[in-house]
This record gives sequence, structure tokens and C-alpha cells, in this order.
Amino acid sequence: MALTVPLPVIGTVRSRYTRTEDTPINARLNADEEAIVEFDDKYAAGLDGLAGFDYAWLITWLHKPASPAGPPRLRCVPFLLRSQQREMGVFATRGPRRVNPIGLSLVRVVEVTDSAIRFAGVDLLDGTPVLDVKPYVTRFDRPPGEPCCGWFDEINIEDGSVPSALGPPDPPSRIG
Repeated sequence: MALTVPLPVIGTVRSRYTRTEDTPINARLNADEEAIVEFDDKYAAGLDGLAGFDYAWLITWLHKPASPAGPPRLRCVPFLLRSQQREMGVFATRGPRRVNPIGLSLVRVVEVTDSAIRFAGVDLLDGTPVLDVKPYVTRFDRPPGEPCCGWFDEINIEDGSVPSALGPPDPPSRIG
């Protein structure tokens, strides 16, 4: 099944980060820092109404992989498990090196202008292409109860965590 999916870039993230290893590993862990998404003029009208939301999902293309070129590993050591050198399947991780490097960041909407969103909760590199924006809707997005979060429930995650402070990178290897 070799289906090609066209994904136009609707905007670009402008942040202070230029290297994956120095970028916070999740928007929630860097909740106060602000950045901007600049929208292509032909998509700017789509921002109408977004200012009424406190949070939005940014769906991005992670354009600078953290590992060498080539197919991503299907098993890897996630940033947060570097100290243990513990592997997980890529679909049980939130890292940028993926089969399809699509990013998902829940950010706080600070301001919406005619052609940009200023947001807080930065976990994206400068120049990251934005594929879509969707408003966070508590009724739809927050599951009931206390959902199990797999291996994430077993570790301590500190605000401001960046990959370079969590141990050596996962060594490259073939898919498998």
C-alpha cells in the first residue's frame, strides 16, 4: 500500500531553538516560553475564531530528524529512557524520529492576529512546518478517569527537560 498523501504547509514556527537536542521534549514541560506560528497568507482566514480558545493542537512536520538519514528504527531508546538505555517501539514514544515525522503539540494560545498565532509551550524548532491547527476542546480531548500512560507513568519528568541533559543519543541502527 504505497499511498501518497499531499500535505500543504500552512505556516511556519518561529522559535529560538535550532537543535533537537536543546529543545524541550514536550510543550507542557516548557509551558511559559512563547513562540509564533506565521501563516501563509492563503490560509490566514482560517484563524478566524481561534482567539476564543485557550489551547490548540499544532500538527507539524518534524523536518530535522534527530538521527542520521535513512529509515527510522522501529525500536529505539526514547529521550526519557536514555539513562536506562531502555528500548521501546517507536509507536510507544513521542520522539521526533518516526516513520512519518508528524508532531503534535498542545500549546496555549496567547494571541491570534490576522496572520499569526503567538503561543506558549514551545517544543518545536525554528522553521518547523505547520500542517494543521485544531482547537483543544476539553469535552472531546480529555479522556475520563485516569488513563494509563504506559512507561511514562514509571518515570519522573522534570519541567525544562531537553534531550542533551538526559544522556547520550540512541545509537543509529537498522529497522528492527
